[in-house]
Amino acid sequence: MLPKLIVIEGTNASGKSSLGVALAERFGGEIVSADSRQVYERLDLGSGKIMPEEMRGVPHHLLNVRKPGEFFSMADFQRLAYEAIDGILSRGAVPFLVGGTGLYVDAVADGYELSDRAPDHSLRAHFETFETPALYEMLKEKLPDTEIDPRNRHRVMRALERLEADDYRPAGKASRYTLLKLGVTWPREILKQRIDERLEKRLSEGMVNEVKALLDEGISEEFLVKLGLEYKYLTWYLTGKIGYEQMVEELGNAIKKFAKRQMTWFRRDPRIHWLDMSADPAAEASALIAGFLNEAG
Repeated sequence: MLPKLIVIEGTNASGKSSLGVALAERFGGEIVSADSRQVYERLDLGSGKIMPEEMRGVPHHLLNVRKPGEFFSMADFQRLAYEAIDGILSRGAVPFLVGGTGLYVDAVADGYELSDRAPDHSLRAHFETFETPALYEMLKEKLPDTEIDPRNRHRVMRALERLEADDYRPAGKASRYTLLKLGVTWPREILKQRIDERLEKRLSEGMVNEVKALLDEGISEEFLVKLGLEYKYLTWYLTGKIGYEQMVEELGNAIKKFAKRQMTWFRRDPRIHWLDMSADPAAEASALIAGFLNEAG
């Protein structure tokens, strides 16, 4: 009998973190964060990281497990998430996997078979035989929410190589869990408004200073730009590449496009039960979770 795992996934600014806390509180759960940027220390406002006072005593895992600038792969995330979930289960608590990085969520929930094998150096020669648009299409197949410029051939190839180095094989899956997958998002116009409001709030709370402090500490521009979205545009602003108003406008548009790509990823999974956010999503989710936890394995 496989242990049970509750997954809460959704777009940026959808409210999945606060919903996850409310549900974990109700069902005696602990949360494993599935976010590729929240694993880093001091990347708080820009990554939308939940703050300690917002956790309401619910234990959270996989936040602040790397220093800025350090390498962190999907295989690293999967290994640490498995360890965290094993610990939660051993304490008799209910594990919740909550996040918006679709590849990280699925790597754990569906048990992607990953490997630490050294990368095959013939891959570069293989990729060199393709035109850049074809390489970008390959990358989007594996990573629909990629932030990489489709014209940047080098970065597109490096991303493909890293995915291959992790030995990402969608066909190779061995899930360790029985899953309940809950989806959190909003109608497009409401989501756009939520994104704008959240961006304005985080800027007023000091997001520019957060990125400036990272740059002042010697964290490389390349690392911050590679993180995408808030860190990319704020780095460009702070290094004089764009003005403030341009940064705010372009960043808001980029977040909205990213949310659309997130939905493209999530919509491919028919197992996700999309909550009605205009009604009482906590009550709806609670009923589903209660039924799921009471089911015989």
